[in-house]
Amino acid sequence: MKKKWGLIAILFSLVLVLSACGSQKSSNNNTAKTKTITLALDYTPNTNHTGLYVAQEKGYFKKYGLKVKFIQPPQNGPEGLIGAGKAQFGVSYQDTMAGVITGKNKQPITAIAAILQHNTSGIMSRKADNITSPKAMTGKRYSTWGLPIEQAIIKEVVNQDGGNYKDVKLVPSNVTDEVAGLKSKKIDDIWVYEGWAVQNAKIQNYPVNYFAFRNINSTFDYYTPVLVGNNAYMKQNPKVTKDFVKAVAEGYTYAAKHPQAAATILKNENPELKKGKKWRISRCVAEILIDTIYCRCAQVWLY
Repeated sequence: MKKKWGLIAILFSLVLVLSACGSQKSSNNNTAKTKTITLALDYTPNTNHTGLYVAQEKGYFKKYGLKVKFIQPPQNGPEGLIGAGKAQFGVSYQDTMAGVITGKNKQPITAIAAILQHNTSGIMSRKADNITSPKAMTGKRYSTWGLPIEQAIIKEVVNQDGGNYKDVKLVPSNVTDEVAGLKSKKIDDIWVYEGWAVQNAKIQNYPVNYFAFRNINSTFDYYTPVLVGNNAYMKQNPKVTKDFVKAVAEGYTYAAKHPQAAATILKNENPELKKGKKWRISRCVAEILIDTIYCRCAQVWLY
């Protein structure tokens, strides 16, 4: 009898040990399944990023086993960070990528998804200056990032419209508040996104003129902004890449269906947007722009 109970005790102990090992193994597997990735934004947090912050707050990244850290870009953009592997994914622009993925110093990055269905960028200026078309930029001070592709586009639209690009005064600038830049009168016109800067001007009751590139020439209705990824990382982690895009797609789909809630998430995730009129901008654009543009994109995400 003693031997019998001794054997039972040994077996029971063995079960406990195996269970503990199994639990530890399961825990280790769960930990291994969680992938930490860094996402480099293209600009200060704004309405173009709404779906990303929704995916974070609503747990869509977590659902796919991802832990995502958002970081701000350097002055020359996020592409270098992504190409160097310091960020696995990021937000960029199809036009500026042309100069980044070609030439001697090309970056190993690829666009993997379009955030907006159309190019919502264009030129904004003070209303009193009457810059209502590209040719009116002739003789005016244009705030430039100094990018070859950017200046090539400006040259094309100005000359095509009957203006003279040679007379456009290029003013190097790193303006982060476009309305403030125009108010300073150090520049006359600036390349902006309608869903952020133009709405900012409306909220501040600051009169501006704005014309969109896509309305000038359909060639300029390219995808921008876009999600991009590091080539080597995506090749080594195809499932993570697909899961990342799936989570982001869910974030933007939610934003399209629930614009007010999405605006609240954007605000809560970025305390700087709570101050003054910037919060009103995020709510206004979420209700107007997200509902009209993101909705049309919601059904065409590919991954």
